[in-house]
Amino acid sequence: MLKNMEPETKPRPNRDVHGSNGSDGGHNNGGNGSNNSGNNRNNNRHSLSCPLTREESYQNDHLTHVAFVSIAILTFITFVGNFTQLQLSAALPTIVSDFGISVTTGQWLTSIFQLVMGVMVPLTAYLTRRFSTRQIVIASMAVFTLGSVFAWLGSSFVLVLIGRLLEAVGTGVMWPVLQITVFSIYPLSRRGMAMGTVGMAMSVAPAIGPTLGGVQTDLNGWRSIFLTLTVIGVISLLLAIFGLRNFGTRDASAKADFFSVGLSVFGFGGLMFGFTNIESYSFTHPMVWLAMLIGVVGIVWFVLRQIHGARRQSADPSKQPPLLNLSVLKNKSFTVGTVTAALSFFAFSSIMVIMPLYIQDCRGYSATISGLVMLPGAFGQCIAQFFGGKALDRFGARPVALIGSITLLFGTIMMSLISMTSWIWWVSIWQFVRQIGMGFVLMPITTWSLNCLEPEEVSDGSAVTNTVRQIAGAIGAPVLVILMETFTALRWAAIGGAKNMYAVANVFGIQWALRVSATICFIMVVMVFFGVRGNGAGSTRDTVQRALNRVHPHAA
Repeated sequence: MLKNMEPETKPRPNRDVHGSNGSDGGHNNGGNGSNNSGNNRNNNRHSLSCPLTREESYQNDHLTHVAFVSIAILTFITFVGNFTQLQLSAALPTIVSDFGISVTTGQWLTSIFQLVMGVMVPLTAYLTRRFSTRQIVIASMAVFTLGSVFAWLGSSFVLVLIGRLLEAVGTGVMWPVLQITVFSIYPLSRRGMAMGTVGMAMSVAPAIGPTLGGVQTDLNGWRSIFLTLTVIGVISLLLAIFGLRNFGTRDASAKADFFSVGLSVFGFGGLMFGFTNIESYSFTHPMVWLAMLIGVVGIVWFVLRQIHGARRQSADPSKQPPLLNLSVLKNKSFTVGTVTAALSFFAFSSIMVIMPLYIQDCRGYSATISGLVMLPGAFGQCIAQFFGGKALDRFGARPVALIGSITLLFGTIMMSLISMTSWIWWVSIWQFVRQIGMGFVLMPITTWSLNCLEPEEVSDGSAVTNTVRQIAGAIGAPVLVILMETFTALRWAAIGGAKNMYAVANVFGIQWALRVSATICFIMVVMVFFGVRGNGAGSTRDTVQRALNRVHPHAA
């Protein structure tokens, strides 16, 4: 096993790790190049299963070639997940119209993604212990491809929704797996840059997804989106089979608490189902209050079970670890970072549903235009993620996240000023500003909070923070959409209920949904200002002083 080899006895990491071995590595230095070449070819397929150690992955402040290829594959597949999650944004109004369903029901096509990912992410810690990187990724891409076929060929909304569910299952663990891998390879001083680079790649997905989805919907119908995803799924599967290496080792004896998985499904699913039904039923109807009650009971039971499991394992390390180790929340810095990230997802996710409705239903533009209007924002987040990572390594999390959260707040306030006569690119400008803010707050705050944990806690911390923010996004979308539709209904009734006035009322509802989102952004600003402190947080005053010293180097 590679993990048992001493560093000085290992072959050079940038070469085939199976080119030599303990029995003959010192005796085949000459005259047998062809034999070694033949052995390497014969063992190449097998070598993919051997885990790369940290020494084989990162040398001289750079990734080795073999690690770079695998990280690139993991990044691409994670990108596919983000791409898939957002690609239906521009197509959603058309899908809602084709199936004759409400907007709240239709947004399940996006919310189910976040819900399932929120359930899958806690399994990451178990999956990465029990299975190899290759096993996880290959199985995930197989399920994803199957789901894309279901959604492509599904004749009803339910079948399309099942396809989306399988797509979510297939991509749900990819971001945490990538995150854990990056943290296991890079030293602390380089994690901000590494996560910024990876985050930049992830941020391209919101740019390409909605835009391409809108173009495909206008040209070939929304089903062509899922045909494209099927092809991408096959490509990803082949890349994983023939190019991905393993990282770390696996423990075949590891077990998961699947009862907790069931509790999370009932808890978060029940809560979302109840919120969704508010549009169609009164709050006193069992489809609303009973679903919400089941959701609350499931969530409370889930949390208590995780706390009990953590205490039990702390007393006896031989006991099975909890599905979601909530003990990491005892770290104040980690908790602040996790809550801030959750609030950003809550405030942000609904916008990707609401704004295409404004552009297409209220203003009458095509799905293609809808995608193009949202396009610059994603590139803004892409740029911000990269430079935010570099700024994190240099200045600390507090000044970077504070700038990001204030920018996000300002952009949301300005976007809430839209009207029926607003220049359509006004949305594009302020979405660009919002996503720059999102890029500067989300990645730095997440990286900083994970850096505050002990190395052995990073896997659990990644599972917790990703679960919380996915659930926040999954709940945030229907909550703000329901608020939008409630304000819309009240306004429509107030102005007479004429059919030709519905669009005006809808804009009013969208304005108030954006104002609620702005309020959440303000809470983020307060949390970052008062809560992001300690190791790695940095100081806003120090950052300003450094800038002044550059401008006036002799002033000090």
